[in-house]
Amino acid sequence: MDTGEDTMTGGRLKRVRRFVELDEAFCFTYVNGVSDINISASIAFHQQHGKLATTTAVQPKGRFGAIELVGQNIVRFKEKPQGDNNWINSGFFVLSPKVIDYIADDNTFWEKEPLENLAGDNQIDAYVDDGFWHPMDTLRDKMYLDE
Repeated sequence: MDTGEDTMTGGRLKRVRRFVELDEAFCFTYVNGVSDINISASIAFHQQHGKLATTTAVQPKGRFGAIELVGQNIVRFKEKPQGDNNWINSGFFVLSPKVIDYIADDNTFWEKEPLENLAGDNQIDAYVDDGFWHPMDTLRDKMYLDE
């Protein structure tokens, strides 16, 4: 569906409401990336927890060496830790059509108020995946994935 160049990620989701409103759940992504996420398992996880939304949480390979400081003293160094010790939103979702009520209009970024409010309302859980995930946002990413 062509939602227009100026429509943000939330607005795009809101515009497809008529296609998904009768579904129990549907899959949604806006990510430019490559992954081996088990979509069937994430759907099953979504059905089990009963909340409005599921995102797949991943830990991409760190880009830089990490240090742990106490004052100015380095007490630990780890070269490129997995995920820099943080889980991130992979951009792969399983959603109830009811999440569309969290989106105001075409100017809404899905990653801002809708996700923040779903979290605040305890209506989103994370399907944790420790497989491969890498973004495809830059020339550096393309070269890595091509390799």
